[in-house]
Amino acid sequence: MNDLTWNNSTWYKPTFSPEQGVLLVLFGAFLTGSALSVSWTYTTTIALICTFFALQAEYPIVVQIKQRKTLKPRFLIWGFIYGSIALFLGIWLCVSLNSPVLLWIYGGVIIALIIDAIAVWHRQQKGIANELVSFAAVCLASPFAYAVNTGEISLAAISMWLLNTLFYASAIFTIKLRKKKTSSLMPGLIYHCLASLIIIGLYWLNLLSFFTALAFFIAILKLFVITWQLKWYQTARFWFIARFETYFALTFIAIASISVLPPHLNNI
Repeated sequence: MNDLTWNNSTWYKPTFSPEQGVLLVLFGAFLTGSALSVSWTYTTTIALICTFFALQAEYPIVVQIKQRKTLKPRFLIWGFIYGSIALFLGIWLCVSLNSPVLLWIYGGVIIALIIDAIAVWHRQQKGIANELVSFAAVCLASPFAYAVNTGEISLAAISMWLLNTLFYASAIFTIKLRKKKTSSLMPGLIYHCLASLIIIGLYWLNLLSFFTALAFFIAILKLFVITWQLKWYQTARFWFIARFETYFALTFIAIASISVLPPHLNNI
């Protein structure tokens, strides 16, 4: 059907990103940031809603850029609606909390969106560099939750953002193993080694506790299992791979979140 026809019965239907795994990344990053701040208020919930709509706004924009030869009112309308909601809630949080530090996070998201749009325009959306930027942008939900709850950004919050980004971005290299052109293990091994060194450095600088840093071990364990069962991983249906990735992600979220809670809360 032609989306340019306003009488079309589909133009008013909301658009939703088909990449459901990104929602898990968003929620997981947001939860770890909130756990680090040891707080959850009504403004935290509003912030979570804000991040959700900001994420949903990206999809119709990307689709319109991909199909730029044809105007798509449905994607333009819902991209505008989602973006407007996210913008309104973002401004409201910044003003009501009197926290200009949030503007830095908003700026990071906007820069990432511009980079993503340029990559989509040049048909390079699935490039490793752009995917790393995209994961880093989604994981800004972690310092965003922390800043909403505390009114500031700390080195601990930045370290948690790095931990989230490095963990979730590891999926870039494991998922690419399912394609013949990118089935080499070497890029994934190099990435996990470099990421591990960064995590060790953050622990050495006392920016991550031992157990919080240990959460990244889940990514290394996942790579080991994939290497061990590489043929299954490359040939299994995507539904099984999605569940496989989800289980490891949930384990990471649980460890990272619980590890930053005060001892008296961990004992409850």
